[in-house]
Amino acid sequence: MVDLKGQYEGIKDVVNESIQDVLETTAFVNGPKVHQFQRNLENYLGVKHVIPCANGTDALQIAMMGLGLKPGDEVITADFTFAATVEVIALLNLTPVLVDVEPDTFNIDIEAVKKAITPKTKAIVPVHLFGQCANMEALMEIAKEHDLYVIEDNAQGIGAKYKYSNGEEVMAGTIGHVASTSFFPSKNLGCYGDGGAIFTNDDDLAHIMRGVVNHGMYERYHHDVVGVNSRLDSIQAAVLDAKLPHLDTYNRARRNAATKYNAAFVSHPNIITPKTTNGELDETYEYHVFHQYTLKIIGTDRDALAKHLNEKEIPCGVYYPIPLHRQKAYLDSRYREEDFTVTNRLVKEVISLPMHTELDDEQIDFITQTVIDFVNNN
Repeated sequence: MVDLKGQYEGIKDVVNESIQDVLETTAFVNGPKVHQFQRNLENYLGVKHVIPCANGTDALQIAMMGLGLKPGDEVITADFTFAATVEVIALLNLTPVLVDVEPDTFNIDIEAVKKAITPKTKAIVPVHLFGQCANMEALMEIAKEHDLYVIEDNAQGIGAKYKYSNGEEVMAGTIGHVASTSFFPSKNLGCYGDGGAIFTNDDDLAHIMRGVVNHGMYERYHHDVVGVNSRLDSIQAAVLDAKLPHLDTYNRARRNAATKYNAAFVSHPNIITPKTTNGELDETYEYHVFHQYTLKIIGTDRDALAKHLNEKEIPCGVYYPIPLHRQKAYLDSRYREEDFTVTNRLVKEVISLPMHTELDDEQIDFITQTVIDFVNNN
């Protein structure tokens, strides 16, 4: 699904030099490389504060801790996403409220969010699924009306832009009150282990979260807030700082691959390509970074297609095969199946094809023809 080795080969001299510098200085935790990457990412995103941490799941948890959410507070998020989003809500003894998603963008459904708000609701967590922003303009209006926090889960959307209805453009992860991201190796900006970060333009919130990530300390052995141990180590920061200047190029390569996938599938009635907001894909398109390239397969056995692709040694993934509201850990009598009609359908239809910076035309042709041949014959 990803070609990390191929990507590494293109930047190995810079990466190796950056890692070697950490080894020689032995500044392994909270060293200069971490602060350098933090500043460079702040400049790239145009955000006031980046707080690096150990992983994307921690980033979500720290954001919620920083906002002061209390046990019993309700947090609305999407049913169709990875479990980490709801996991941290449960870990903090908050109350997860899962809602359905849009059938074409796969992002959280705005009308479902409105219906889910109660007096106990304190926050909304939109997930920028597969690399495209949720409808943040509408969500921020809802949050303002009901005095709610918005926590962007930007684990899959780093480098994407969002366009407001007035034409203004901002970077994903800089719109809500706070945002989280993951630097897991397969992400668009990935390190060589685990890593994450939190973004905010709120000075006071940034101060709180900087204490939370470091055992609640601002001064050594003075614990002012309840914290956790969640720091981005210097070697991972060195890798990320070496890759950050290439992020836009990497994302353009993903969009280029998506364009070729789309062209191959465009006329097939049983293969539904990803919807992009704010226009059609071209070399200037910046609103979808295609962390995943996800099709909907209609009228054909999706699981049989996945098996066929694997037999042809073509990697594929089903993101996600089970809705969160049906996961054993998150079962709740409040949930009704009729409230999740889109998600329940998507889990049977979606399949993600290889998507990375090293895809070439020969690979794309082989992948697309294999998919088309199977669907035509089944």
